[in-house]
Amino acid sequence: MAGKPHPYKEMRTRRKELMAQMEPNSIGLVPSAPPSLRNNDAEYLYRQNSDFYYLTGFAEEHALLALIPGRKQGEVVLFCQEKNKEKELWTGILMGPDAAIQNLAIDDAYPIADIDDILPGLIEGRDRVYYSMGKDDKFDDQVMEWVKTVRQKAKMGAHPPGEFLMLDHLLHEMRLFKSTAEIKLMERAAKISAEGHRRAMAFCRPGVHEYELEAELLYAFTRNGSRAPAYSSIVAAGDNACILHYNTNNAAIEVGDLVLIDAGCEYEYYASDITRTFPASGKFSDEQKAIYEIVLKAQEAAIEEVKPGALWDAPHNASVEVITKGLIKLGLLQGTLSQCIKSEAYKEFYMHRVGHWIGMDVHDVGNYKIDGNWRVLEAGMVTTIEPGIYIAPDNTDVPEQWRGIGVRIEDDVLVTKSGYRILSIGVPKTVLEIEAFMSETTH
Repeated sequence: MAGKPHPYKEMRTRRKELMAQMEPNSIGLVPSAPPSLRNNDAEYLYRQNSDFYYLTGFAEEHALLALIPGRKQGEVVLFCQEKNKEKELWTGILMGPDAAIQNLAIDDAYPIADIDDILPGLIEGRDRVYYSMGKDDKFDDQVMEWVKTVRQKAKMGAHPPGEFLMLDHLLHEMRLFKSTAEIKLMERAAKISAEGHRRAMAFCRPGVHEYELEAELLYAFTRNGSRAPAYSSIVAAGDNACILHYNTNNAAIEVGDLVLIDAGCEYEYYASDITRTFPASGKFSDEQKAIYEIVLKAQEAAIEEVKPGALWDAPHNASVEVITKGLIKLGLLQGTLSQCIKSEAYKEFYMHRVGHWIGMDVHDVGNYKIDGNWRVLEAGMVTTIEPGIYIAPDNTDVPEQWRGIGVRIEDDVLVTKSGYRILSIGVPKTVLEIEAFMSETTH
């Protein structure tokens, strides 16, 4: 990714913290992400494995990190590609093992080509192996081959590991709590994404296509140092806004359409995730405004529940109450508030949860429950808050004027020591703000 990487000092601290949680006499293995083919011999833009980058700040492919707490010769070992002038001519400069020791603040480094000869020796004598089991069949097989190599020498006194443990629980719990440096990167990602949303909103008018708005997003992302969106952008006009993960983005925008844009950039490996919904013509209809204001009130109520000591589902429950009450008032739900919530009648129009963790992955790692109970929010966690109402265009149970209205509003919210802080500021959100902003364009 573009820009300066995380301070390697912070990566070193993370590695020490992780190793301190590992069982005695163990080894942890974290591979880099494999390259991904787009078609034939053309590859997608390479993106490093989040766990690997979190611990190393190293963006090259074909690498592996070994963490060996207590090893006298060095606890942190990296395998990576050797320097190769011919290869570098085609695909770019490689750091190489020698430079990696100095540049990445690690103890030792070896050529990745020698891993089958060296790694079994590092595994030998360890009681436990930590890695992300079951996520990559090829890596699973590779780990077993290394272990087999040790087992084959058992008669000569070699001691193979007898226990395999998931590294994810320890590592992902660490990643759930963002440092000051991480929060700064997420704020930058959100700022860039906000600029993209403003550009798209300003450019929007009936007659343009969804992909033209997407182009405005991508321009803002790239122009500000982001090489890629954090996920496939959703630009959904009219009925398409009722499709939760719509990303075809090829329809023409028509008079009277609402446009829902769910998009965020990735900046130096950290994601942003923002959703705004606005009228293509610059002014909400009465029905669109009514639905929009319910969703906005639901988001405001949910955000107010983001604070240390609150349960994870408190923001969701707050959004459900506001949305259900609003839909009853409009006549789109029948029954009392408690009845409609208990029967989950609201799910016909609001079928997803209010948010998710966000960080290096847009749907970031970290458990939502502990021992079967919703976990407690703590300072340093970052979550999205994104309530929505979606009235399917073919829903004949509601009057025609409501059909095909889809609204979602989303922001990235940091849990602070005293409450919350919205990271994704700078995009018009109230009806008045949106209509005023769009009136300043050619609408």
